[in-house]
Amino acid sequence: MEATLEAVARATFGKNEARRLRRAGQIPAVLYGSVSADDRGAPVPIAVEPKALLKILHSESGVNTLIGLKLGDQETRVLVKEYQLDPVSRQLLHTDFYRVRMDRPITVTVRVVLKGEAPGVKVQAGLLDFVHREIEIECLPGDIPEYVEVDVSNLMLNQGIRLRDIATQAKWQPVSEPDTLIVHVISPKAEEAAAPAEGAAPVAAAEPEIIKKGKTEKPGEE
Repeated sequence: MEATLEAVARATFGKNEARRLRRAGQIPAVLYGSVSADDRGAPVPIAVEPKALLKILHSESGVNTLIGLKLGDQETRVLVKEYQLDPVSRQLLHTDFYRVRMDRPITVTVRVVLKGEAPGVKVQAGLLDFVHREIEIECLPGDIPEYVEVDVSNLMLNQGIRLRDIATQAKWQPVSEPDTLIVHVISPKAEEAAAPAEGAAPVAAAEPEIIKKGKTEKPGEE
């Protein structure tokens, strides 16, 4: 999926400026990455509208959405590198973007979606254990899939599907280990034995939550 987002340059910084921007319906952001292979590219402070960005982040492709970032009379292709949320209101506080070159492969994390009904569950009374819900892949920015679909309609009891079984797409290559177990059907007794003991409830984070889900740089990449 591809989307567009308007941005404006900013020349002032600090907490007061961030509050001023938020009152004006914008949030501070930074644009990283080089424009070309010969340009190292200094970080560019910008501001964007949080509502427009949240719409992108809540889409099917989420942080893997290729964004046409419009800054003045220029437009560049970017991905979200990370974003910061208020721990209480869940409002966007800050975002980092990273320029991408359309002819250079990048590494991204994509979600896994299951398709079908496993006969090992329906007929053999097993339990479907969805082990890995995300995988890392390498592809061109324009070929990032919204998700990777895994068909479980032939999965019997004690059978599983590993990454190597689904890594047959011409447009992307797996980065995660090929032996990574995606999903399998187990017996109810195995599920009971693997159940963790009850523990204390986690303490809510007081600091802003930073989500790092975007592009991963390859060695030697600016």
